[in-house]
Amino acid sequence: MTQTAKVLYTGKTHTSSGGRDGAARSDDGRLDIQLSSPGTSGKGTNPEQLFAAGWSACFIGALGLAAGKLKVALPVDLAVDAEVDLTVNEGAYALQARLNVNLPGIERSLAQTLVDTAHQTCPYSKATRGNIDVTINLVGVA
Repeated sequence: MTQTAKVLYTGKTHTSSGGRDGAARSDDGRLDIQLSSPGTSGKGTNPEQLFAAGWSACFIGALGLAAGKLKVALPVDLAVDAEVDLTVNEGAYALQARLNVNLPGIERSLAQTLVDTAHQTCPYSKATRGNIDVTINLVGVA
């Protein structure tokens, strides 16, 4: 991080021992969840679901910025379905992801421009670029 970066917000959480089978709580109490390992019947969510929710929400914000620059109205029913896979290869764990972007009523080439621009500006996309395999699919476009 550069010294000139202006911090807009800092999310703070405390996760208890147990990690994937523990609990997490934000410093303001707005997030207070039980965690469980993926694929188990345990109560709560898992880090992959939390990451998918955060990334898809951030990506929609980046789509809004891209649309604003191009003076394009986004459809009210736009959606991003994020899928984050926990993988293992030769004993090493990793992530891979797919973002399925639904921009109904937007012409395909314009939708692709919006998605490409959003992927360049979304902080989650920047954080994952070159670190995990990411596929972005356009669905439900004109």
